[in-house]
Amino acid sequence: EGVARIVDGALDRGVADPKLEEILHATDMERLRRTLKEQIAYLLGAPVAYTGRDMKTTHKDQGINTAEFNRLVEHLQLAMDQEGVAYRAQNQLLSKLAPMKRDVVTR
Repeated sequence: EGVARIVDGALDRGVADPKLEEILHATDMERLRRTLKEQIAYLLGAPVAYTGRDMKTTHKDQGINTAEFNRLVEHLQLAMDQEGVAYRAQNQLLSKLAPMKRDVVTR
């Protein structure tokens, strides 16, 4: 439930962010919410299967740049703060997500 609230919080902020509007409004948000929840839960060791595609395939045509990637990470951090996730735990999750940047950022 906590992961779901964090993902929803981050994506709600992202959708409302004019700097991410172009990317997120062209996305199937229902699928993104579901697969991001699965992915984070899986990375945290929950007994959950990740049913999404690999990051390179998923993001190849989206043209995401470093600033946009970092902005979404900021929204994720704010959502974790709102849920009371300790700074150390936030960093542990972010360290698991960080290697994906090379497959997400394409411009």
